[in-house]
Amino acid sequence: MIFAATFDPAAETARYIDGLGPEALAKAADYTTGSHWLLLWGLVVSALVTWIIVRWGILDKIWARLEKRGWALKTFAVSAAFAFLSSILLLPWSIYTGWWREAGYDRTSQPLADYLSQSAIGIVISALALGLFFLGVYALIRKAGKRWWIWSGGLAALAVTFMLLISPILIEPLFNEYKPVPKGEVRTAMEAMADEADIPHDRIFMFDGSRQSNNFTANVSGVFGSARIAISDVALKEASLDEVKAVTGHEIGHYVLGHIWRMVGVLALLSMAVFFLADRIFPWFARKFGSSAAISDPTGLPILLFVVTLLLQLALPITNGITRMGERESDNYSLRTVNLPDALAGALVKTAEYRYPRPSALQEMLFYTHPSVEWRVRNAMDWKAAQLKKEGGK
Repeated sequence: MIFAATFDPAAETARYIDGLGPEALAKAADYTTGSHWLLLWGLVVSALVTWIIVRWGILDKIWARLEKRGWALKTFAVSAAFAFLSSILLLPWSIYTGWWREAGYDRTSQPLADYLSQSAIGIVISALALGLFFLGVYALIRKAGKRWWIWSGGLAALAVTFMLLISPILIEPLFNEYKPVPKGEVRTAMEAMADEADIPHDRIFMFDGSRQSNNFTANVSGVFGSARIAISDVALKEASLDEVKAVTGHEIGHYVLGHIWRMVGVLALLSMAVFFLADRIFPWFARKFGSSAAISDPTGLPILLFVVTLLLQLALPITNGITRMGERESDNYSLRTVNLPDALAGALVKTAEYRYPRPSALQEMLFYTHPSVEWRVRNAMDWKAAQLKKEGGK
């Protein structure tokens, strides 16, 4: 009871965050701020790549060469070719942002050769996926006319659901090895938690996330029979048993609370809005890039995709806000069901190395996909204070 009266959530939160040390906090701030600037520079680089492809007329030449083929084949070929070519042109930028900079901040130990080999796999998958998706988009433009953007939401929802379904089975294993958590106290604890949430034991995995990243991370992926919870070997190596329980509780929260389906719905509505706006402003961007293509022309895909990318960047405050809401709900789910606030706080602090824990309110609103670590730790400490008060009042 005395401890409950003297427990100060604000002081405990400061202790957790300050425990990182000023050097680590400064490094995290620099890394995080730089990552946000990369969003802007990424748009500039994408604009340059779009301009190059349009001015070279590569897609027009592919379309002309396939003139005697069917419309669907030509549209898929042009879309896939653009995805492949743009990925090749963007490769130097991708190496800088995805490998060189990450290595410079000690966020990855992956050899460059392995990064490039995995990038090659990703480029092929992206080309096929983008080719099929935009085949559907251009088919909608042809069939639905001016209201094609309304149907685009349904297409986006179907595409995302399909990718969520096959990703854990066909795609993620191409990049990492997934296997059951080894027998022992960690696995026993995770299985007990899974039982409480009615999640089959065969849907809880560990994966060699250290292959690509030194980040402390876990995730929930898949839908229907492919849904699973996966924890990186980095997290399992660095975390205590209680921290593993707290993190697993958080990920189970995503699973039980249906956050995947909420995001599918959000993406469907967002797709409608983005394609609606793209339909209106496409001609202006086409002129600026020196193209005479209409939005219905598959050869204008570089411009359409740039416009969509730009609009999605502008929508980040909305999508990030919805994602942050899900993260708060999952934190609270872990606190309610596992009730290990200090373990959750300890695990969260480990993520502060690559996500500055004390952003400004504006910075968090615009760029953060998760609530600030400081807020999340304070939330856990407030929960602890409430539990101590309850226990003291008994």
